[in-house]
Amino acid sequence: MTQAAGRSILMVVRGLDAVGTGRQIELVAAGFRAAGWRVHIAVTTSGGTVAERLNAAGFPVHRLGARPRVDPGATAKLPFVVRSVGPCVIHAWGRSQARIVGGLRGLLRPALTVCHLAVGPRDRFTAWSLRRADRVIVTSAGVAGRCEAFGVRSGRIDIIPPGIDAAAGTTRSREEIARRLGLRGDSPWTLCVAPLDAEARLERLLWAIDQLDVVHRGVEHVLVGAGPLQPRLMRRARVQQLAERLHVMPHCDMLPDLLTQVRLVWQSGDVAYGGALLDALPHGIPTVAVASDAARQFIEDDRNGRIVPADPESEFPRRAFNILEDEALAGRYGTAARARAAEAFPLAPALERHVAAVERLLS
Repeated sequence: MTQAAGRSILMVVRGLDAVGTGRQIELVAAGFRAAGWRVHIAVTTSGGTVAERLNAAGFPVHRLGARPRVDPGATAKLPFVVRSVGPCVIHAWGRSQARIVGGLRGLLRPALTVCHLAVGPRDRFTAWSLRRADRVIVTSAGVAGRCEAFGVRSGRIDIIPPGIDAAAGTTRSREEIARRLGLRGDSPWTLCVAPLDAEARLERLLWAIDQLDVVHRGVEHVLVGAGPLQPRLMRRARVQQLAERLHVMPHCDMLPDLLTQVRLVWQSGDVAYGGALLDALPHGIPTVAVASDAARQFIEDDRNGRIVPADPESEFPRRAFNILEDEALAGRYGTAARARAAEAFPLAPALERHVAAVERLLS
């Protein structure tokens, strides 16, 4: 790596919790700081705990928006922050932030722009924004292929699998977590982290919860996420009489603690980092997910969890039931999950590659 003294990077992020993309932002920000960079954070929406966690860790945080979704006011503030900070590089995390940076590209010069994606583009505006970036970092070959299909040249894409470690919790007891989240302390818990939008295919999750209750009563389920489908999701939960065992919250300030207590992490759709699939690995939590790029990246089928097809729908709750019902199986998957985190997603090499990819732009 080149000498980073005096270099600064501005990370443009949404308000997120400390799993999935949010956890990766924390880790990569620390990696750049360790490499000698000055790291600033621009947060375009409200919600989540990552901004507070980064601020507490000593990173300057610039709040651009106070609403759950990016609005024109937040977007308009970004050039002023760039002018104040004077970064060498602007690092946009996720498709929504890539669209902001791409749309403002002319106002952000001379800073170079990097877009980071864990899910491939779905629309032409996102693709256009990625094509305007100086570099695109993706988490897998599948995401890279999606970018190339939308016209991003392969020579401008770096494939860097993420690294992960076990996020330190606050040593909250199970009883305290249960009390604060409204859960029963004597019940098994599952966790799904996903935006409440069409790509997350949460109707599969609701159906699986309904079917699981037929054969394994008493399980309580936590769904952390916000999005435009929340009213529809809650109506469906009430119709299916799931409200008492499904706890939906837009954000959760104790996800690192909760991860240590759940019996299963699962995912029904195509979500960046599988929601909490990657974060579950170093904690030794078994996982079940409907087939997606993230599921194939983080789960070795029948080693640390299960990857199931979308059809038949019965496979999703059936595999979850097997793990919840069989403690020996859950223990075997959990041991393999920790090994997979160490073998396939070591943190230090991932951070080194990420910093090196950005520094090459300036060499």
